[in-house]
Amino acid sequence: MGPLTFLLRRVAGLGIVMVLVALIVFVIVRIVPGDPAAVMLGASATPDDVAALQARLGLDRPLPVQFAIYLKEIATLDLGRSIFLDRPVAQAIAERAQLTGLLTALAATIAVLIGVPVGILSAVRRGRASDHLATAGAMVFASLPSFWVGLTLIEWLAVRHAWFPVAGWGDPGDGLLAHLHHLVLPAVALGLPNSALIIRFTRTSMLDVLGEDYIRTARAKGVRPWSVVMRHALRNALIPIVTVIGLTVATLIGGAIVTETVFGLPGVGNLIVSAVLRRDYPVIQGTLLVISGLYVLINLAVDLLYAAVDPRLRG
Repeated sequence: MGPLTFLLRRVAGLGIVMVLVALIVFVIVRIVPGDPAAVMLGASATPDDVAALQARLGLDRPLPVQFAIYLKEIATLDLGRSIFLDRPVAQAIAERAQLTGLLTALAATIAVLIGVPVGILSAVRRGRASDHLATAGAMVFASLPSFWVGLTLIEWLAVRHAWFPVAGWGDPGDGLLAHLHHLVLPAVALGLPNSALIIRFTRTSMLDVLGEDYIRTARAKGVRPWSVVMRHALRNALIPIVTVIGLTVATLIGGAIVTETVFGLPGVGNLIVSAVLRRDYPVIQGTLLVISGLYVLINLAVDLLYAAVDPRLRG
């Protein structure tokens, strides 16, 4: 199978997945109790008022018709218009995407800077105290909920010592460094628990490679130990590590929802929470679809990278 055929198959699979995601999101949003028209009009609204608003918003149409309209809008890259914000959903997401993107990038950087070196050290010093410490640390990190880590960091580093802001994103006119200062604690709260998988996966991949014959040959020839580890072992173990890093980044995008809520950050995650509370269907559908699309694209990029290095996977 050629590279072009492999790519086309993956892209076709991506399209099928996105249609299924759109269907799942559409169904989940509508089985959740609550009527957006009733929420918008308040408790004093009459049934006639609610019915009139439902007709104006198109919520009185049969669900298959609503879904068909929804798919048509997606095909034209139209995510709809927010019921409460009275603006295009794509615009609302774009305004908050920078914050969520920076938060995800910082969290991923922290997870990688912790996970890869600790995993390599653990594999190289297998069975020693540092290996046991790294393995135990990975288990602890994996068991820590990001919201608990966030609240603890706020208590110690923001409230007690005032080294970082308690919450928020800063003023709109602040520079990038000021915004990044607000994101340090959220990024640590999000990146630290997610470093556990990278630690364990890096350790396992490195152990597999360190047991190969060519590693023993390099050591027998007198190659320096860290040169063997970094130039020979890590290079051949890197692709599986890159794979798990890509999957971790995709997970971080979803995890940002909770972290943004804890730290009061006006990102995409906060937008979703507000939309759920208001039953703002277009915003919920649009944001979940965008996040799912990013997740699928990251997985596609990882598959292509993996296949580019190992042609056996193209079949």
